[in-house]
Amino acid sequence: MTQMTAAPVHATGSRPVVEMSDVSVSFPGVKALQSVSLTLRPGEVHALMGENGAGKSTLIKALTGVYSIDSGSILVDGELRSFSSPAESQAAGISTVYQEVNLCTNLTVAENMMLGREPRAFGRIDSGEMNRRASRVLERLGVDIDARSQLGDHPIAVQQLVAIARAVDIDANVLILDEPTSSLDADEVAKLFEVMRTLRDSGVAILFVTHFLDQVFEISDRMSVLRNGQLVDEFVTAETTQLQLVRAMIGRELETLEKIEREADEITVRASGTPRVEILGLGRKGSVEAVDLKVFEGEIIGVAGLLGSGRTELARLLFGADTADTGEVRVGSRRIRLRAPRQAIDHKIAFSSENRRSEGVIGDLSIADNMILALQASRGWLRPIPARTKDRIVSSYIDALDIRPADPQVLMRNLSGGNQQKVLLARWLITEPEVLILDEPTRGVDIGAKAQIQQLVTDLAKKGMSVVFISAELEEVLRLSERLVVMRDRRMIDERANDDVSVADVLEIIAGDADHAA
Repeated sequence: MTQMTAAPVHATGSRPVVEMSDVSVSFPGVKALQSVSLTLRPGEVHALMGENGAGKSTLIKALTGVYSIDSGSILVDGELRSFSSPAESQAAGISTVYQEVNLCTNLTVAENMMLGREPRAFGRIDSGEMNRRASRVLERLGVDIDARSQLGDHPIAVQQLVAIARAVDIDANVLILDEPTSSLDADEVAKLFEVMRTLRDSGVAILFVTHFLDQVFEISDRMSVLRNGQLVDEFVTAETTQLQLVRAMIGRELETLEKIEREADEITVRASGTPRVEILGLGRKGSVEAVDLKVFEGEIIGVAGLLGSGRTELARLLFGADTADTGEVRVGSRRIRLRAPRQAIDHKIAFSSENRRSEGVIGDLSIADNMILALQASRGWLRPIPARTKDRIVSSYIDALDIRPADPQVLMRNLSGGNQQKVLLARWLITEPEVLILDEPTRGVDIGAKAQIQQLVTDLAKKGMSVVFISAELEEVLRLSERLVVMRDRRMIDERANDDVSVADVLEIIAGDADHAA
């Protein structure tokens, strides 16, 4: 990936396009922002950093008119502004592209780019002009796709570029990118960064929100760090180290992750005798080839592989979310047939999906109701959990996992991504599983929440729980696991003890000969 070029000369010392001064936002019982200031300059990429719950989303929503501010001021191009809706901020040249692309996949690329602003001739939409205009914008950004093609036929990375192109077409002076790279591979990130540099060099101010530290140092010119709703520091990227940034974000040094790695190394697994779970030739046509795997008590098995390698498909078979058409599963000495997740739960197997938004989080229910869901399902809906028992369980897990805010009645949709993930982990831990399958449990969460989740995994293994840990971040897999499974092309290509295995070793396995023995 290309190294970051220096910030354009005109960005330094130029008049800010946005000045937020001493902005505060509060909700009942929560001070979301406390006297936060932020300056965005034309021709500059400004990274907004902080843990989940630090106030990043609130700051964006205060700028774009989603939330009203309690105090402070917002200047846009030197003019005092108070936006009451995103449409008003967009009219002022501020456009936002969110992690979840809010476009119409059943429409064409051009129709999405011009939606609500379609060129017309003789009272009708001029499709030819619309396609030509969209093509010119895409060409300017170096996005080589047909403006007449249906948006849903393109991958999410291209859809995000279309969302950015739409913002460019409305002459945005400020572009806010909220976690745009969380679902992209390295090549897609490189393409996005090319577009960002093109826009930066044309004078657009870009506010970039991400959890990926390497990306911040590659693309940004300045960084602002929030913690607990307050601005704790602002840095010039070229003059800052990753350690300085992490210390500012989490208020402590990297001792936590180092401690987790030491504790994981100390876990001793008796990989003999009867495994807790064993799969023999388990597979599903078109999903994952037959896999043999033993999972022992107190063991953390790390599953590594590229996107589409079969990691998630394997997890879903082990949980019964998908039905295997070959092989068998044994729990202890018993052979079982997993046709549904309920059977897995009954055998003390739990699964936290990588897609928490569509397969885990129920946004309109409270923290408490989300947390207790699996336990209630295992009891049956005709046997409601007593209120006192429910309150006790929920309160204990809110404390144990440091879920913020600590109010069990807060709606799930109002939590940050990291805290939503903690609630989902609590949901399964409440069922007291013996085998816990975690698919990308730290995706999209900040380094502080990531450290807490990794610490939890090692603590659970110390107490005897078996954990299958799936992550695209190889450092994370290697830090936690005693045994490593490598997937590629929907098959298991390697299994080995994690004795000083390096990231380079894993990459060599993944990139090696297709007939590499498992």
